[in-house]
Amino acid sequence: MSSRRRTLTLPSWLPVDAYILALVGTVVLAALLPARGMAADVAGGASTGAVALLFFLYGARLSTAEALDGLKHWRLHLTVLACTFLVFPLLGLASKGLVPYVLTPELQAGFLFLCLVPSTIQSSIAFTSIARGNVPAAICAGSFSSLTGIFLTPLLAALLLGSAGGGFSADSLLKIVLQLLVPFLAGQLLRRWVGGFLTRHKKVLGLVDRGSILLVVYTAFSEGMVAGIWSQVTPARLGALLAAEAVLLAVMLALTWYGARRLGFGREDRIAIQFAGSKKSLAAGLPMASVLFGAHASLAVLPLMLFHQMQLMVCAVIAKRRSRDPEPVRDGEEADAGPLSHPAATVTS
Repeated sequence: MSSRRRTLTLPSWLPVDAYILALVGTVVLAALLPARGMAADVAGGASTGAVALLFFLYGARLSTAEALDGLKHWRLHLTVLACTFLVFPLLGLASKGLVPYVLTPELQAGFLFLCLVPSTIQSSIAFTSIARGNVPAAICAGSFSSLTGIFLTPLLAALLLGSAGGGFSADSLLKIVLQLLVPFLAGQLLRRWVGGFLTRHKKVLGLVDRGSILLVVYTAFSEGMVAGIWSQVTPARLGALLAAEAVLLAVMLALTWYGARRLGFGREDRIAIQFAGSKKSLAAGLPMASVLFGAHASLAVLPLMLFHQMQLMVCAVIAKRRSRDPEPVRDGEEADAGPLSHPAATVTS
């Protein structure tokens, strides 16, 4: 049993995984060799196409039948959605009190955008499985959050960020619809014909996903270097940002765990709520930021990139501790819990 658990958890225990190193390397490349002139135009066009491709794949992969089946555990999903799109944004709005003494206006806008991004799917599932929580519920909760975020994150950004997001005109909203919503809906409509192909080539398409996001990161940080935006971020400001994000993560981890207990959820459900309700998706946030912020995307995505790494490291420790918790079984608990209460041990990150 212990060797099986090590096999399952190894990718999630690395303090810095290969993809994070690739992201850091992309930022360094953009700092040393930013795209300029015609190269910037080519990179920008490729980035726009990559974002559209990402959201097409998101739509084509989402199983409507699985999503409807997951609605049976609606209280848990509503709790995760409330944490992701209500509590997080309220804390993001409260961060305005940190300007200008702790955060610059630009970093605060990125901090607020971080709070508007949907939850993760893969890492929420992996950590829930490691901690022996309700994995099927984590799968559905992450999927619902990602689907809701495609529609809700741009709307919340337009409402709460205003001019801090680079200005949200009719052209900006049209760009959001064309680059995010239209490809997603096209993926849903074509899923019947392309779903099998996507399933057979999941590993290759995973590389396409990650490669597309790296391209988005390179384009955003190149624009920031050319515009001289990075001169605004001092080591002290960066340290202050990390401290603010550590507080944000600690608050959400505590709220999702103890709040779920007050709402009457059992241990397995509380684990799923904690991991799905306290994290933010780098994969969904980066392409959205490139559309929403334009030339200001580099500073906007910095808080999200830092928070993403922080949440992986902290949640890995929590999941390991949760995996050692005793499992008290009450009479009738197995029968009453329903099909969504049994963790799927084969799920990996």
